[in-house]
Amino acid sequence: MLQRLRHAEIMRRVRSSGATSVRDLASQLGVSPSTIRRDLEVLDRDGTLRRVRGGALAGVDADADRPFAEVAATDEQDKEAVAERAAQLVADGDVVLLDIGTTTMRLARRLRGRRVTVVTSSLAVLDVLRADPEVELLLLGGMLRRPYHSLVGMLTEGALRQVVADRVFLGASGVRPDGQLVDTTLAEVPLKRAMMAAAGQVVLLVDRHKFPGTGALRVCGPEDIDVIVTNDGADQATLRTCASAGAEVLLT
Repeated sequence: MLQRLRHAEIMRRVRSSGATSVRDLASQLGVSPSTIRRDLEVLDRDGTLRRVRGGALAGVDADADRPFAEVAATDEQDKEAVAERAAQLVADGDVVLLDIGTTTMRLARRLRGRRVTVVTSSLAVLDVLRADPEVELLLLGGMLRRPYHSLVGMLTEGALRQVVADRVFLGASGVRPDGQLVDTTLAEVPLKRAMMAAAGQVVLLVDRHKFPGTGALRVCGPEDIDVIVTNDGADQATLRTCASAGAEVLLT
């Protein structure tokens, strides 16, 4: 079995059971325990699961108890300003990937009536654009994550391998002082990485309150971000760190 398929199967089993052992995984997948241990070390390092002695645990989804509407009502003016500035980066004819999140939902509103192609796993973006005859809308399939109105999982990540986008507009739970992009949600981290891999340019949409924000799961480093759109008042030291790694910083 190819490594990426093995990793996907490991994650499916961990998510369904909450925990599993090296011995069980080795038996179920027909590989050696040492191979499984190496797989678990890679997945733990990526923040996809939590490695424990003898096996692995599913990570904690810190957003599961926060309804989408509650998150959307937080820091609304800052998010609107970020979305407005981000919309100026989109040209007619562009193919754009929109990550899940309340700021990308606001960006979708500003793309109404534009001749663009929007690819997304966000049901909130779908709701905004479903009736717009100008926007070509491609919804990625996957497993429904109800609290955050999104589709996640292997089907979503697999579909992204068929996508070539001009840019992705990415959300995050926080940006650490060293520029590391972090998130709170286990299922979203590999999806964000797959979106980044499918796009020619990575644009991070984070309001000023996301510095440092929250999140124990690493998405990427500052060198992987091309543009950061945020508000005046975001931590200047962090922004300088990101800029020194090559990111263009746009303030609203």
